Amino acid sequence: MTGASGADYGLRLLHCLLETGRPVQFLLSKAAQIVIHMETDLRLPGRSRAIQQMLIEHYRCDPEQLRVYGQDEWTAPPASGSALAQAMVVCPCTTGALAAIANGNSDNLLERAADVSLKEGRQLILAVRETPLSIIHLENMLRLARAGAIILPTNPGFYYRPASAAELVDFIVARILDQLAIPHTLLPRWGEKPDPRASNQ
Repeated sequence: MTGASGADYGLRLLHCLLETGRPVQFLLSKAAQIVIHMETDLRLPGRSRAIQQMLIEHYRCDPEQLRVYGQDEWTAPPASGSALAQAMVVCPCTTGALAAIANGNSDNLLERAADVSLKEGRQLILAVRETPLSIIHLENMLRLARAGAIILPTNPGFYYRPASAAELVDFIVARILDQLAIPHTLLPRWGEKPDPRASNQ
């Protein structure tokens, strides 16, 4: 997660991934911690290990399932191509992080991990949260799309008549899970009736 507005997108995605039982490496920028404090009721501690313990308790997941890393933890596994990962999602993604990734800056762990994803040919999804978009933003998106990244702006749909902000968040999270080929019941698919078993917690 970067410091873009839309912390609920990233936290809901984290929750959904943990519910599947998959291992998750959670990279959190300092700005993201500030935005989480501003936009949600979560009050994260300062250090990554304390954040990890808090989130394990908050989401009630297996303690071995979640690892949290700060932006300056250069020895963390995501910094190396030899540490295997299925995919990386930056959600939400600032246009600053977008620019840094597009130019291969690798000035912090998140940027380096994204660079690793591209160079290793792994899936990289960028949930960009900004409007309006300048030509610089658009050119950076085009550059990354040509490099193999998936640009997934946080633009929820309204055709299914969402009744809450949580359902708008789920629309984007559902699109991300689809890209990751992870089954979910967050939303009815086009042409399908709503699934009464769907979870919107």
